[in-house]
Amino acid sequence: MGDTTAIITTKVAEKSTVTFTAAFTDENDAAATPDSIVWSLSDEDGTIINSREDVAATSGTSTVDITLSGDDLALPNRNKLKRKLTIEAIVDLDVGDNKPVNGELTFYIEDLTNISS
Repeated sequence: MGDTTAIITTKVAEKSTVTFTAAFTDENDAAATPDSIVWSLSDEDGTIINSREDVAATSGTSTVDITLSGDDLALPNRNKLKRKLTIEAIVDLDVGDNKPVNGELTFYIEDLTNISS
């Protein structure tokens, strides 16, 4: 995962559970294990959702799973279906050690009529 932005077109069900996997690679597309990883969850305006800001993640490998569920996927404002999962990592690369590698995943929540947020 170099610095990247991705958009998922499949909607995630409101107040359900979803796991996203981030894979980290170096400049040669070889697996790279981050020294540190934090992630944040926000709406389309950048407002943090469910206090999910700079959450530390551990992997020990070149991938990390981030699971969101319940209030992470709630819709207090039914006009804001877009969410952004931002990942910030520090990785040793060929160009040097302790380099930032960042990414953002945009996804949408499916507004389920009979689920209360």
